[in-house]
Amino acid sequence: MTDTLISLISILIGIFGANSTASIFKKYSFGLIGNTIAGVFGSILFIKSFGRLGFTPQSIMNLGDFHLNLFIINCLVSFAGGSLAVILISKLKRKMNQNNG
Repeated sequence: MTDTLISLISILIGIFGANSTASIFKKYSFGLIGNTIAGVFGSILFIKSFGRLGFTPQSIMNLGDFHLNLFIINCLVSFAGGSLAVILISKLKRKMNQNNG
């Protein structure tokens, strides 16, 4: 695998996390497109924020070796990022609608 492929897999896992969270908790759903966008940005944000701990795509493919444990952590963080993005954006939307009405 390459660094780019690992990044794309992470983003897809974030999309899956956002859509699965929205399907389980209907009140957080923004529809398929909205959940997908939230999953992309949530996944990227979490990987960039917490990736400094050592599970970035570059760390996973360090010197051409594939580190499975780091990849699993990367996938879990991407899934959590997508899930939390949908929840946080939904709460932000509700808060903004309360202030307007």
